[in-house]
Amino acid sequence: MKLYTYFRSSAAYRVRIALNLKGIDYEAVPVHLVREGGEQHRPEYRALNPAGLVPALEDQGEVLTQSLAIIEYLDETYPAPPLLPGDARMRARIRALALAIACDIHPVNNLRVLNYLVHEIGADEAQKSRWYRHWVETGLAAVEEMLAEAPAGRFCFGACPTLADVCLVPQVFNARRFGCRIDDFENILRVVAECESLDAFRRAAPGEQPDAE
Repeated sequence: MKLYTYFRSSAAYRVRIALNLKGIDYEAVPVHLVREGGEQHRPEYRALNPAGLVPALEDQGEVLTQSLAIIEYLDETYPAPPLLPGDARMRARIRALALAIACDIHPVNNLRVLNYLVHEIGADEAQKSRWYRHWVETGLAAVEEMLAEAPAGRFCFGACPTLADVCLVPQVFNARRFGCRIDDFENILRVVAECESLDAFRRAAPGEQPDAE
């Protein structure tokens, strides 16, 4: 397998965690999102992923895109350990928390949106940071309430990491990086601390990647 990745991309970070949790060997192919206008815009990468985003996963000649679609593919083809365990209702709750991050928080704060705010709308750095912090803090407040209603356990939904944890940890990494106010989110911080104690999460962290700067 080849994973086209960028060390600080939270979407790629999710897939790295999933690959590590399942013990799948892969080759990391760095795609620098900033250098020379962004390597994701080069024709050779656009041929792999027309959206010009990371991650992309190449497996047996097939290229998959969108981090949650990739992770569900991995969960179906490498079912142990399951990232969507339990009955239909539990899987829906796990997906809901993951999507609250991947659909409600992340898209309005990714690199291309922040660049558009600055270069097209004319936002300065202070305004850009205020935008980022508002949407992350608002979104994580909802996640905190979702966790308060989740089954008791070390992780988001019980005793083992799920798709929800795989999405939560990268989002909290970025929240810390941008100085978001998350100290009051006790459930989130508890779960993230548990996740970060696991080797699979530690090895997926941005600072551990070959393209880290």
